Amino acid sequence: MADAEAIGLRVEGVSKTYRTAKRPLFSGLNFDLPRDGRLAILGRNGQGKSTLIKMLGGVLPATEGTINWSMTSSWPIGFGGAFQGSLTGIDNMKFLSRVYRRDFGEMLRRVDDFAELGAALKMPVKHYSSGMRARLAFGLSLAIEFDCYLIDELVAVGDARFQQKCQEELFQHRADRAYMMASHDTHLIAQHCDRALIIESGRAKLFNDIEEAIDIYTWLRAA
Repeated sequence: MADAEAIGLRVEGVSKTYRTAKRPLFSGLNFDLPRDGRLAILGRNGQGKSTLIKMLGGVLPATEGTINWSMTSSWPIGFGGAFQGSLTGIDNMKFLSRVYRRDFGEMLRRVDDFAELGAALKMPVKHYSSGMRARLAFGLSLAIEFDCYLIDELVAVGDARFQQKCQEELFQHRADRAYMMASHDTHLIAQHCDRALIIESGRAKLFNDIEEAIDIYTWLRAA
């Protein structure tokens, strides 16, 4: 067990059951994330990876259990549901700058430079593509700065140049931060994560050996 002061997130007995479902999507999740931890969340499609990321980010409630943060966390990068669709990208930024008490001019400069949305920032977000929403969400996360980043396949957004830009910002320029990443990209997981949580058939298992976790996940995907 890690020193309590080094733990930035503690998840205890967490389960999620949708009202229309006959059984839990997953149950009994227990894990800690150190303040410098890099945790992969692995699972086949439909096992609950994105749901867990949204729960950790406060977008969805847990049905049972507790999620206790002692460090700041981003919203789920790659999920654009937090934006007000009728507002422009700029107006959404103004709102978030007030919520997080950040200078709007500096936030606009940083988001505009990173997200490369140009004139689209003056359009209502409801007219954005999913990729544009993800760029805006990523740019805002980097402009505000968090202790831990929640990533849901964001690095799949955009062309190769933009993907490289995303990886440099997260994994090089913020090498001292924690993050949790749900991804099917095992090369990326092996390169940047040191532990993995595999969700399968409603249960989750934590692996401290990232290579072992990738081997098991690869086998599950092929089964």
